[in-house]
Amino acid sequence: MSMNIRRVVTGHDANGKAIVLIDDKPPRIANPREGLHSALIWTTNTLPAKVNGNDDMGDVEIGTTIKKGSVFRVNKYEPGVIPRVHRTQSIDYAIVLSGEIDMELENGVEVKLKTGDFLVQRATVHNWVNRGTTPCLIAFILISANGEQLQEFG
Repeated sequence: MSMNIRRVVTGHDANGKAIVLIDDKPPRIANPREGLHSALIWTTNTLPAKVNGNDDMGDVEIGTTIKKGSVFRVNKYEPGVIPRVHRTQSIDYAIVLSGEIDMELENGVEVKLKTGDFLVQRATVHNWVNRGTTPCLIAFILISANGEQLQEFG
């Protein structure tokens, strides 16, 4: 199943006036495992973020997170998505745009999230499970965090 996502990115012209730099589909839409579609919207490789330049920071090769940076992506989880238990060294803000999904924690606790729910994930071990019959679309903003004692994996 494809993702129909539009991304609009603003910037500045040579005179410092606001312009639209990009208005298109994200160039990096991937299917990293069965039942998951992921669109990279934007990244930064510094904190605080640099907001100058014309590079397309949504067209870069990355893993899940960027050390000392941020990642904005949209994921679509199909029913029966292959599991991936993992932890990121980031604080993750998640917004459920459509559908429902279960977030499983390493201690067995599960929380059902549905359209309109918000989640703050603080470098905890977790997994996403779609037990429903429709896809779940989630926007994620991952910001690098200080967590040497909580190593990223998965």
